[in-house]
Amino acid sequence: MQINLLEETWEREVPHRQFAYLRREAPVHWHEVPGDTGFWAVTRYDDVKAVSRDPHTWSTEIGTAFIRTQTQEFIDVASLMLLNMDPPKQTRYRRLVSAGFTPRMIAKLAATVQARCERIADRVAEKGGEVEFVTDVAEHIPLQMICEMLGVPERDHHLIFEWSNRMVGFQDPDFRTTPEDGEIAAAEIFGYCDGLVEERRKAPRDDIITALVQAEIDGDRLSRDEIDAFFVVLCVAGNETTRNLISHAMLALIERPDTYRDLAANLDDEVLWRSATEEFLRWGSSIHNFRRTATRDTEIRGQSIAEGEKVVTFYMSANHDEDVFADPLTFDIRRTPNDHVTFGGGGPHYCLGAGLARLEIRCMIRELLRRFPSAELAGPVRRMRSDFINGVKHMPVRFR
Repeated sequence: MQINLLEETWEREVPHRQFAYLRREAPVHWHEVPGDTGFWAVTRYDDVKAVSRDPHTWSTEIGTAFIRTQTQEFIDVASLMLLNMDPPKQTRYRRLVSAGFTPRMIAKLAATVQARCERIADRVAEKGGEVEFVTDVAEHIPLQMICEMLGVPERDHHLIFEWSNRMVGFQDPDFRTTPEDGEIAAAEIFGYCDGLVEERRKAPRDDIITALVQAEIDGDRLSRDEIDAFFVVLCVAGNETTRNLISHAMLALIERPDTYRDLAANLDDEVLWRSATEEFLRWGSSIHNFRRTATRDTEIRGQSIAEGEKVVTFYMSANHDEDVFADPLTFDIRRTPNDHVTFGGGGPHYCLGAGLARLEIRCMIRELLRRFPSAELAGPVRRMRSDFINGVKHMPVRFR
């Protein structure tokens, strides 16, 4: 059985049935891709974690983290991004921004996140409870927080949202109207970042852009292209992924009214809210997959992998591995332990913003449940057409 990589498959649903088959029958499976080189699909939890934690064997710098073969021009630009670096280079660059995402820094942001989630929930009440959940609710808190940390003024938040959608939604016609539009969005966001850099050189502030402007790697200042690449990764990763996780969390609760009421009746139970948040993350894995390239001849589960071949780790499949998660197709807010791989399975590419994402999801969902004891869909849910981003782009909700 092949995993259908046609965009329409992912737009309809995550192919859980096919993943279950692969985990059972062919956990390391060669997948042909028409018009491109094929890849090894890795679908078991232990293998996904092992690949994630061995960057010396499984490189993202060679060929990028994306499934499809890219042009050398694309690879040259992409190699400036943390996502597509290997240690030790990735380790040095990651240190430049990691201070902004430590547990101590996230704790300092908690009051701001809480206040903003309260305001967003209040606006839902002012609208009478009927909203387009993605644009009226889910997009706001991750967008506001990452823009604040970067130093983007509030008047420009909508630009970051639009550019992010066009860049990561390149397979979705609602976001990318022409084949060149994703490249245009990248150029626009690079140009915007250049403007911020010039401002910070003249007037430094307490934000990440200033830290990047003043940073040095091995005695050298970061180039304009390197700062632009940092800016893009932080904008997209800090906005797109958490927005989709909030949407998937609310959808899971709406589809399970008893669970919604259970969680709403226990707003002050911190243990329950921690476990519920981890289940939101496992259930709504925001990234479908991550590609690596073998740096040498090796093997996984006895399957020989040749140097230069692509290996693709499927996070949603790992998060539903029956050997790790009992009854994985059941949404269980009391599931424990819940060592999901939504943030990357460990290793050098473990998500820097994991703590911030947890805080934003928990606060946003809790403030909605605090005000509204029930909710229902007010129309069809539309998923993003993408084999990379597990996105929700339209979700009309009626809170009661």
